[in-house]
Amino acid sequence: MTIPRDFNRGPDDLRPINIQRQFTPAAGSILYSCGDTKVLCTAVVEENVPKWMVGRGKGWVTATYEMLPASTGSRKAPGKPDGRATEIKRLIGRSLRAAIDMEALGERAVHIDCHVLNANAGTRTACINAGYLALCDAISGLIAAGLLEKSPIKHSIEAISVGLIEGEGRLDLYYKEDSAADVDFNVVSANGVDLVEVQGTAEGEPFSRAQLDSLLDLAFVGLKRLKTLHQEALESRP
Repeated sequence: MTIPRDFNRGPDDLRPINIQRQFTPAAGSILYSCGDTKVLCTAVVEENVPKWMVGRGKGWVTATYEMLPASTGSRKAPGKPDGRATEIKRLIGRSLRAAIDMEALGERAVHIDCHVLNANAGTRTACINAGYLALCDAISGLIAAGLLEKSPIKHSIEAISVGLIEGEGRLDLYYKEDSAADVDFNVVSANGVDLVEVQGTAEGEPFSRAQLDSLLDLAFVGLKRLKTLHQEALESRP
């Protein structure tokens, strides 16, 4: 069985990316489309930090993740406790905190709220990418308002999925590939060159070190492209 790629892609091609900034009036608001996966991430800034951080002279970045009821084609009950959503929001938070010098942020918190509008695989990586862009816009707003002298952002953050499909490495999996993958990974990078987090598993047979290295090489092809696309979006007029 051969699983075709969507959008007539080659194995090392990304899905079409569309980025719309300032989608809502939030401090940062990004509508991010990766093929048929669409997410909305907003950033809200509070001039305080959680109680356990007060007086430390550091800021905080946190995230939420939620799939809207019809995002998967069938109704997903809203408000139900969801272990998967908890794991993903922690991943998003860890990834975005890697971007920031918390001391330079000062004692304020940035909340990144991620909503999946339509899911066709890659929702966590799309939310990390959109969340980073929303964070950048929120920081730019703080600088424009005179609340920060310079940006506390140390690194750009990018995220992508890769997998082995019938022995072939493929970049940026959509649902049919993701559900049939022999091995799949989510890879988060800083500046498109360093690793922040790698999540991966064999769905059946174990995989070799050579296959791992090959998948990471493929991931970085996409991560470097994403870095460029994200920078272009941030430099363009919203």
